[in-house]
Amino acid sequence: MNEKRLEHRILRVEPGSIAGELEVEAGDLLLEVNGQPVRDVFDYRYLTNEEFLTVLIRKPDGEEWELEIEKEYEEDLGLVFESGLMDEYRSCRNKCIFCFIDQMPPGMRDTLYFKDDDSRLSFLQGNYVTMTNMSKEDLERVIRYRLEPINISFHTTNPALRCRMLNNRFAGEILEKTRKLWEAGIEMNGQIVLCKGINDGEELERSIRDLSGFLPFLKSVSVVPVGLTRYREGLFLLEPFGRADAERVIDCIEAWQRTLYSEHGTHFIHASDEWYLLAGRELPEEERYDGYLQLENGVGMLTLLKKEVRSALAKLPGDDREEELSIATGLLAYPCICELCGEIQKKYPGRKIRIYPVKNRFFGESITVSGLLTGRDLMEQLRQKELGSRLLLPCNLLREGENVFLDDVTVEELEKALQTRIHIVKSSGYDFVTEVTGEKGGEG
Repeated sequence: MNEKRLEHRILRVEPGSIAGELEVEAGDLLLEVNGQPVRDVFDYRYLTNEEFLTVLIRKPDGEEWELEIEKEYEEDLGLVFESGLMDEYRSCRNKCIFCFIDQMPPGMRDTLYFKDDDSRLSFLQGNYVTMTNMSKEDLERVIRYRLEPINISFHTTNPALRCRMLNNRFAGEILEKTRKLWEAGIEMNGQIVLCKGINDGEELERSIRDLSGFLPFLKSVSVVPVGLTRYREGLFLLEPFGRADAERVIDCIEAWQRTLYSEHGTHFIHASDEWYLLAGRELPEEERYDGYLQLENGVGMLTLLKKEVRSALAKLPGDDREEELSIATGLLAYPCICELCGEIQKKYPGRKIRIYPVKNRFFGESITVSGLLTGRDLMEQLRQKELGSRLLLPCNLLREGENVFLDDVTVEELEKALQTRIHIVKSSGYDFVTEVTGEKGGEG
């Protein structure tokens, strides 16, 4: 029986691109490159890197065009496909005891319940993957195509414990798979979601010891506390970390940092900002973050924000113009935002800034990061507040590329409910200063 021919529908052709000049159009199908079928985006990128190509296209009327192309090495053809991966997304096969998606309330949009565990998304978008659904062939493709860095969710290096935590009998193979990537010189980053009484303490020590053996290609590993929502009925019993727990985690990590820095010149293992705030300790100085390799896991975000705000402020003259405005943020970042706004007001005394910490009643008040705040929580807790001429909100509250919060409330709906203008602030400290002051001279 003949296998179905692989074909990829073209969504858009970039203006002025090679494909555009050759009259390839949206709706056409890509069939082959250099006589080979294209399985997914990585086959496509690998095959189209060359300087001389033969590309087979099928037009909507069924006519097939064979295009001979001469171009610069790695020059893009300008094709955008209906599926970013040019393939089906791979869903997660695990049933992790700490999975955040299992703790989501019912009735939200379908996409929020999809669990991806796709190594291709690790390369394209920086997602973390457990590698439990990666076959030997998948690993070989990562190595052959140099799909790096790949971001790995380790959680523990104890094979039996990892199988239990992920509820997957193949989860214990993680060290063998990591070793293959290490031997091939593939750059990696890792993360550990720490669960109290399960993979902390001696198990954390073991994981750091094992993972540091993959230096220098395993560049960094972050340790983040498990996030627990109020929707945990019927799920594995997990306890939140307290202040004393956070102190022990930090002490463990900082001891390893000192050892590893003296031996390898890198701190390697990093505690997320949450641990320091929970313990009531000062955040590490910038040098200890090794270039901020783990920002997406909340490692060094507040330290970088402070640096950028102060750098931007130093370049601005200040003024006495008066304005009342407001800022809403999660409980975690609230003290930092208050500190930074105090520094801004010294140079801009006419700015009256009201800062409102918003509790996460939707997921539960133990969730303190701003990125998981919903439009309804903002609406309910800010409705009676003095908001001034505008309300500033961080961009991580919104779905990427859209003006919609996690609960499908739109920015426009929130503006109408609060009767004030809303400004979405980009993630950098420079953008924060620009929004608060109204001046654009402080860019880095």
